[in-house]
Amino acid sequence: MYAATLSSLYRNVTLPHSITFSKVLKQVSDDPGLGALVRRLDFSHYTSIGFGRTRQAASALQNVTPRTIKQCLDLMPGLIEFLVHEHIDDELDEEVLHKLLFQFRLQAADFCACSSRAFTLAFDKVLTGETIESAFPFLRRLSLHECSTLQAPFFETLLPRLPKLTHLDVAHTLITDDALVSIPQSARLTHLNLGRCTQLTGARVVDFLRTHVAVKELVFLNLMADVTRYTLLYKEDLEELIPTLPMTLRSLNLGGAKISSSTVPLLLPLTKVLEELGLAFSDITVSDINSFFRPAIIISNYISEEDEMEWHPWEPCSLRYLDLTGVASISQMSLVDSSCVLASKQSSPLEAIELGNDVLKKLRDRSKSNESLGWVIKELGRRGWFVRQAAEGIVDDGSRSWKMGARWWGTRKVPVAIQDVGGMYGHYMFKS
Repeated sequence: MYAATLSSLYRNVTLPHSITFSKVLKQVSDDPGLGALVRRLDFSHYTSIGFGRTRQAASALQNVTPRTIKQCLDLMPGLIEFLVHEHIDDELDEEVLHKLLFQFRLQAADFCACSSRAFTLAFDKVLTGETIESAFPFLRRLSLHECSTLQAPFFETLLPRLPKLTHLDVAHTLITDDALVSIPQSARLTHLNLGRCTQLTGARVVDFLRTHVAVKELVFLNLMADVTRYTLLYKEDLEELIPTLPMTLRSLNLGGAKISSSTVPLLLPLTKVLEELGLAFSDITVSDINSFFRPAIIISNYISEEDEMEWHPWEPCSLRYLDLTGVASISQMSLVDSSCVLASKQSSPLEAIELGNDVLKKLRDRSKSNESLGWVIKELGRRGWFVRQAAEGIVDDGSRSWKMGARWWGTRKVPVAIQDVGGMYGHYMFKS
């Protein structure tokens, strides 16, 4: 029992504060056998601010430094997952990064929002300091989410050296078309996040998604664009891309694309397999959205023999989450109108509709009428959702294998390890 408890306790080490880190370091220093049990070193909940101290004051304690991190890594030879974020990016120097990438059989690495000058320079030196033949054969899941200071040559050097890649999050980075298409043919991507990547072009992204063998079994795909800065996918791009997307998809975000009523019929087959669909700032009507959840009205009872051969029974929609932020046709009035099925039983199994602040504000003023419909407002950070209240006896906590521990719908960040979501990762997934 004692041995089993130790193995469970030290397999995944979570470090919320620098004091916890120093205690763990002392434990594994005193008993190196404990360090050999560690498979994940997790700083995702870490904060350098607390106990009445500022970040500067906390750093003065010298608990988490490049030296102590390297010392800790030296005592954990079996490490396969390393999770950090912006609060310790200054402590990830060249020596630490080199050890992580070249001296471990690392399978998952998350550097969420690490963007300090020290981190960027260190990472560049690590890659340029090795021969181009060097690869990372064990690294499968990589998140550089919001690592906005890493330059294009970094991605063009790194991505071709990841032959076993399955999860890639490069949202809001300077990744280029050339870097994207350099992903090895041997990779088998199930999760890909290209949201808010301003250096990518629609035509090259579409060509990559249509032809590259590494993306034939995608489960999660985020192509969200910031409409205030650029447009990634235009009408012709969507017409070329959507029919070729794999039916393995469960989450697709096309927010900011030039989606109109003419695009909706192309999306209909996907709504039978998708659980999440992002259509933010689309130019679509209430009738377009209704078509996801109910068949079109048949005007004539007569169906020719030729038409009958082409006719297929109606398949119910599988959508649980729909992002309609910035969709002009969706307002507080249209949501409660009988002509819109979104807030009715017909839209089941739909659970959450993400909306803009202007619509949420008007819904918030009518909370009692919302509850009578069976819907409530939930907000987190800068985001808000219109959420269906679960019927009595029906339990679905939102967990899915492809979410890797997350339960809310509409994540903006790809997880690279199975864990409960919280800390800074929760912020980037659901608040921002």
